[in-house]
Amino acid sequence: MTTPQADDVTVVVLAGGSSRRFGSDKLAAPLAGSTVLDHVVAGLPAGWPVVAVGAARPTVREVAWTREDPPGGGPLAAVGAGLALVRTGILVVVAGDMPFAGSVVGTLVDVLREAPPGVVGAVGTDEHGVPNPLLAAYRSDAVREGLPHAAHGRPARSLLRLPHVEVALTGRAVRDVDTPADLESLGGPT
Repeated sequence: MTTPQADDVTVVVLAGGSSRRFGSDKLAAPLAGSTVLDHVVAGLPAGWPVVAVGAARPTVREVAWTREDPPGGGPLAAVGAGLALVRTGILVVVAGDMPFAGSVVGTLVDVLREAPPGVVGAVGTDEHGVPNPLLAAYRSDAVREGLPHAAHGRPARSLLRLPHVEVALTGRAVRDVDTPADLESLGGPT
């Protein structure tokens, strides 16, 4: 993996949502002496700016906060809201409930940089080969052009319409926290 250039990558962390299956705010849930969200932002490369989309809250790292309009519009609308603050050529999208995703974002950026012309995304897949558009690196301008104007309520999988390569990823980096059992399996409280 090459050393990422800090000046051309911004990470957008999706930190909204209702945590229905979890039963409470899963991003504030304790995980190994911290919270799920703090694990996400602390694990990202230090030189990359971070934009978080959701209700502002304290974090272990400086982030710029924004909200989709109207709030609660879903992950695709959140990507659009975060993208409005991105001034770099590469946008990394990470779901806020993926506490260990930071360990693979550099790989996604490297794959995108080395991709053939016309490829505008490097999308992580899980152990079953399912692509996750919320664990990906994209060319910012391509997302701006390809994002529907009315993104509210539309599926994040819409991002998979952009020309992309899939990157097979495994382990904790591809796992998210949807339920208390998910959190426990990642080292959270029982």
